[in-house]
Amino acid sequence: MTTDQDLPMDSQSATAMFAAKGLDVTPNKDQGVIKIVKCPGLGAEQPMIGDRVTVHYTGKLLTGKTFDCSRDRKEPFCFNVGRGQVLKAWDICVLSMQKGEACTLLCKPDYAYGPPGNPDKIPPNSSVIFEMELVNFEGELLTDDSGIMRRIKVKGDGYTNPNDGASVDVHLEGRCAGRLFDCRDVSFIVGEAEDRGIPLGVDRAMDKMQRGEHCVLYLKPKYAFGSEGSAVYKIGPDEDVVYEVILKDFQRAGRYLQAVIQYQRIVSWFEMECGTGLEQQKKIQECLLTAHLNLALCFLRLKEFSQVVDNCNKVIECDESNEKALYRRGEARLLRNEFNLARADFQQVLLVNPSNRAARAQISICQTKIKEHHEQDKRTYANMFKKFAERDAKTRKSKRRWEESMRNGEVGIKRRRSSQECQS
Repeated sequence: MTTDQDLPMDSQSATAMFAAKGLDVTPNKDQGVIKIVKCPGLGAEQPMIGDRVTVHYTGKLLTGKTFDCSRDRKEPFCFNVGRGQVLKAWDICVLSMQKGEACTLLCKPDYAYGPPGNPDKIPPNSSVIFEMELVNFEGELLTDDSGIMRRIKVKGDGYTNPNDGASVDVHLEGRCAGRLFDCRDVSFIVGEAEDRGIPLGVDRAMDKMQRGEHCVLYLKPKYAFGSEGSAVYKIGPDEDVVYEVILKDFQRAGRYLQAVIQYQRIVSWFEMECGTGLEQQKKIQECLLTAHLNLALCFLRLKEFSQVVDNCNKVIECDESNEKALYRRGEARLLRNEFNLARADFQQVLLVNPSNRAARAQISICQTKIKEHHEQDKRTYANMFKKFAERDAKTRKSKRRWEESMRNGEVGIKRRRSSQECQS
């Protein structure tokens, strides 16, 4: 990049020149950042919010004094544009540039170093000039293996993101080699997107997005449809895909639901591990049992009692004397009103650990509940029998009335017959 040595640097002439020749690139058009293009860039593509950009720059006061220069350090400067990592003027300007473009900026204090300035370099409330060159830019990498790259078209609102277990509403458009193969509005749970035919890479990107964000995701095969491809979408093996995603809305998950997603992943991973020796197999088994126990606890807090019992059963199948599994299964059964089964679990806990006072207290609760249940049954059956007795008594009374009516009817007929015979 070449600097314009003829550029006047006194305050009055510099301001006049930028106002006459420059372009106001601020969103509010308040002339806070005015840009003069010195060398046009290549093509029409510009960086997007979050892109990793590489620039060379020289910073000067209006007097012409240089206070910073990347070229003096013999290396360019890199940052993620639009993330507030640099001066506000830089974020605004770089988003307006093309690769290879060189420009000069006049930046007012509010877009540069503000009222304080920069000690020993920038006086307070100073406008400054930057000569900038956009060397390169690329999308933001969301994984260490470069398998997911994101480019943001429209920045989202707020500062919160979906977490594991969150419910999200999105619009998706999937393309492979330019061909549109997926276009839909869909809702799913973060961590379970593949159940809806959505690639892992889209799922993994959710916790980086904000409500209203519109981004493009470039997915390597590992995060798309892998070596198997997708028969449904007619995608071959080991194909890169591109997804355009709009996060319309989301509801963050509570911490227990988020933990459930994490532990379920751990279980899936360990269930696929065989281990190479007895010691490794033992460690894998221990990790699996711990994951199932933690799942049981999370489901207990979420009041998913059937899931609690299922996870405890998987532990007890491998370790029938596991105190935590027996206790948590007992808790779930107690809350499902399975009082006898719950009492049996807590009694089993005491056989494993006679000093477990919590289990002893739970047995007392179970016995109280069983007694209350029996009393309720007695009252229910007593009321039932009473109603049956009242209904039977009413039936017998009705029958007696009917019989009496029939008898009275027969007597009346006989009397009329006798009267007729006497008259004849």
